[in-house]
Amino acid sequence: MHIQIRTATANDMQAVHSLVKALAIFEKMPDHLKMTAEDYIRHGAEEGRFEVLLAEDIAPSLPVIAGMAFFYPAYSTWRGPYCWLEDLVVAEAYRNKGIGEQLMQALKAAARAKGYPFIKWQVLDWNEDAMRFYRRLGATMDKDWTTWRLDPID
Repeated sequence: MHIQIRTATANDMQAVHSLVKALAIFEKMPDHLKMTAEDYIRHGAEEGRFEVLLAEDIAPSLPVIAGMAFFYPAYSTWRGPYCWLEDLVVAEAYRNKGIGEQLMQALKAAARAKGYPFIKWQVLDWNEDAMRFYRRLGATMDKDWTTWRLDPID
């Protein structure tokens, strides 16, 4: 195994979609996934609404996408622009090999390069493995805020 972190292109959006689908299944919400790989091409590659960092295992003769960090710019009225991490996913066969940490380090570097002072994300309250992972990286849970949603917007 030899992992390389790189920025995704339009050609990678099917693999990105596959990882998101696996995450939706893991999070017990497969019916909530409405986007397609074509939507990702349009919204990401063409419109620049988000970026994706890929962890690619380049050791096999055909490289394998082992994980991803899917992120986009957000804005805080108190602190200005920052990075929102939408999804961090490592394929099951590649878990517990340090790939999530490599992706987070690459994300931190990308955020610093863009001048973002912090990265923010959500974790399902039952995902203890993810919370342990993020705590190990030095992240803290913001217990003072709850997430709200209007869906659908009428």
